[in-house]
Amino acid sequence: MFVKGKIFWLRLSRQLLRPKRLAFVEACLIGLVSGLAAVLLGQAVDWAGALRVHISYRWPAYLVLPGIGLVGGILAGWLVERFAPEASGSGMSEVKAVLARVPMPLNLRIALVKLVSATLVLGSGMPLGREGPTVQIGAALANQLSNWAPTSPEHRRQLIAAGAGAGLAAAFNAPIAGVLFVVEELLQDVSGITLGTAILASFIASVISRLYGTHSLDLNLNLAVTHTTFFAQEIPFYLILGVLAGLLGILFNKSVLASLALNRRLLSLSLPRRIGIVGLVSGGVIALLPVAFRNNAGLREILLTGDADWLFAAIAFLVQFTLIILTYGSGAPGGLLVPTLGLGAALGYLVGATEHSLLGMSAATTYAHVGMAAFFSAVSKVPITAVVIVFEMTTDFNLVLPLMIVSVVAYLVAEKIDHRSLYDLLLEWKGIHITKEPSTEGLLAQLSAADVMQARVETLSSQMSIDEAVKAFSDSHHRNFPVLEKGRVVGIVTQKDLVSIAAQHLDTDTAISQIMTPEPVTVSPTATLAYVLQLLNRYNLSCLPVTEGRKLVGIITRSDIIRVEAERLSGNTQQVEPKSAPSYVIYQTRAPATGKGRLLVPLSHPQTAQTLLDMAVAIAKARNYEIECLQVIIVPPNRVPSETPVQISKSLQLLQRAVLLGEDWRIPVHTQIRVAHNVAGAILETVKDRHIDLVLMGWKGTTLTPGKVFSRVVDTVIRQAACDVVLAKLDEKRAFDRWLLPMAGGPNSSQAIQLLPALASLSKSPQIKLCQVFQPNESIPDTGLLENSVNFLQRRVKGNVMATPVHANSVAEAVLDCAKQNNSDVIILGASRESLLQQVIQGNIPENIYRKSNCTVIMVRSATA
Repeated sequence: MFVKGKIFWLRLSRQLLRPKRLAFVEACLIGLVSGLAAVLLGQAVDWAGALRVHISYRWPAYLVLPGIGLVGGILAGWLVERFAPEASGSGMSEVKAVLARVPMPLNLRIALVKLVSATLVLGSGMPLGREGPTVQIGAALANQLSNWAPTSPEHRRQLIAAGAGAGLAAAFNAPIAGVLFVVEELLQDVSGITLGTAILASFIASVISRLYGTHSLDLNLNLAVTHTTFFAQEIPFYLILGVLAGLLGILFNKSVLASLALNRRLLSLSLPRRIGIVGLVSGGVIALLPVAFRNNAGLREILLTGDADWLFAAIAFLVQFTLIILTYGSGAPGGLLVPTLGLGAALGYLVGATEHSLLGMSAATTYAHVGMAAFFSAVSKVPITAVVIVFEMTTDFNLVLPLMIVSVVAYLVAEKIDHRSLYDLLLEWKGIHITKEPSTEGLLAQLSAADVMQARVETLSSQMSIDEAVKAFSDSHHRNFPVLEKGRVVGIVTQKDLVSIAAQHLDTDTAISQIMTPEPVTVSPTATLAYVLQLLNRYNLSCLPVTEGRKLVGIITRSDIIRVEAERLSGNTQQVEPKSAPSYVIYQTRAPATGKGRLLVPLSHPQTAQTLLDMAVAIAKARNYEIECLQVIIVPPNRVPSETPVQISKSLQLLQRAVLLGEDWRIPVHTQIRVAHNVAGAILETVKDRHIDLVLMGWKGTTLTPGKVFSRVVDTVIRQAACDVVLAKLDEKRAFDRWLLPMAGGPNSSQAIQLLPALASLSKSPQIKLCQVFQPNESIPDTGLLENSVNFLQRRVKGNVMATPVHANSVAEAVLDCAKQNNSDVIILGASRESLLQQVIQGNIPENIYRKSNCTVIMVRSATA
């Protein structure tokens, strides 16, 4: 009952924790937290700002404003310098660096320090914005969440981007702009999950901001509705506004860098002193100006509602431009996007006032609205976001065309002078250069588990005892074993499970099903490595079984992924890059699956097809395998397989014979016809695509290809197939009564012995002779291997089994003599990938036996050899 309950909760948790479902849940949480943080920052800044203005009315402004600026700057600087130096500045460039995979801190500590220090700076009257802090706070909170719930690097990156978008959306109350800013400037990724999480987080953050915020940046809520128009005659003035915004935007960016350099080189002061001095100067300047300058949001409203004149706008632009540059250069925590909106409004008002005096068409306030987008676009190099953000704040459709004109013109002018955005320049000033190179996650998203998994897996049976499992662990270097029951994955046992045996007071005779982890996390062969890595991180695993349904087809470990990483970094990606499929499946049939394994039979010659199918049926019956029959149709290299018309009538007749044979023996038979440039490639693709466990091939016995051992097809399959291979050279008699098995030890001989009972069933009364060749000087040979093999076969073969030790100098000649004396029908050999080929090339055992014998020769190559 306990195990069933555990399985239920495991299944439920995995359903809820599926990547996309979890991503959207996390996006909702990120949007909620980011929105609340933005509301808290906005209300704190508005409360502090209102208190500062109120005090300046009651006491002398020339004392109050500089004093508040000095105290607020010192406190904010001390907080940042003492607890989180990374919280200085806007924070937008740091978030962009993290999203570009630059290792920089971004956590809850930075978010809290940024929240408090930005409140002190903005509340004391310094002319910076709160959008930079809200973006960094949102990204930091999202990153902290991904650390609490471990995930893949790419998924973590998307969550950070969603947090940044939510922060910007909450600051401007513009959810669409928040998403676009993520896509256009920060992440530059339009994948489904990125857009989904960013949209959801930005929407929720905007809702929170609208419900509980102050709407200080929502022009549609705070300003009186003004009548905006657009006439064709105004286009030249909008073009002029775009050009001016582009030029002044570049000047603004260069001035920010110059201010930072000045503070670094000439002012050897601590951060609290630098910000305090800037706060003092800023307060002093504002105290000398009209009362409207004491509230930065109110100053922008005056420009946008038409309550100003051209002189007021000019003074506002010059004063704000200078103070923003000085304040940001000191390292004060605050954003630059909102200030650029104010500068753009002042610049647009000046151009609008000029147009109104000459043509009298549109009010200067229309140009003030449009100027915000122009300056924003020039500074940040995000024309689409600039258009949308002003439109979302005004919801005025009459502004769309002017916004598009000025934003694009400003962007093109600024791009012509310097293609880098303000945040790129800030990163380069810090020595961080972001280049758009292929990412590791990009490579991991292209590769699948089947590309790098280990096809041969050490497993345990669910019926094994704990004592047997401990022995298996001691005999292997692996730390995890999938547990199979009737060929299907039912659990996994790790070293940690063995350690917990004593605590559970279990006997060593207890079945491992009592200690294994049931329903283990698995992946399909088509899963991307990025998804595999995400699962490994989320569940803190070192490996994952790869399954097709419930059938185990391989295992993938962290080491496999690290190997791919290492090969990519070393520039050797030939072995890991996905290969294009040269063959094309034009026909296939499927039968019910057993889930125990698959045996592939490439059929080419009708003369040998029936014998190969009989052998395949014998093996499939013994192992409960499915049979996969393959017909390959070759086309010229200059023809595309998928586009070349071919005749398949003869191939269908051959495959139909296999299907009927399978029906007679109640064995599932799958069939397929592939069009390819070469047979070997088609066979290897089928082995990979269909997760073949054993390939049974026929060979005619000769080759005319220079340098080839058997033939180009056979050599390639023997070397590269990641499964067992059985190669049969059939004689004309096709008899299977008398068998000769030369013994040499090793995995291939063992594999041949394991296969022999199935093949021997082709005869009603098989006679099997095992021989082992010893050197003449071995007077007392060790026949232990022979005896064990005889005992094994006698229990499994209904026939006569005997063993003979032979003394000879030539192993090949001794085997051939034994075959001749025994009148053998079949010789079955074991051979490995490399040693076999090398031996044959040098004229050793397999070649002599394979070529000189007059009977059928079956060669077995184990995948583990």
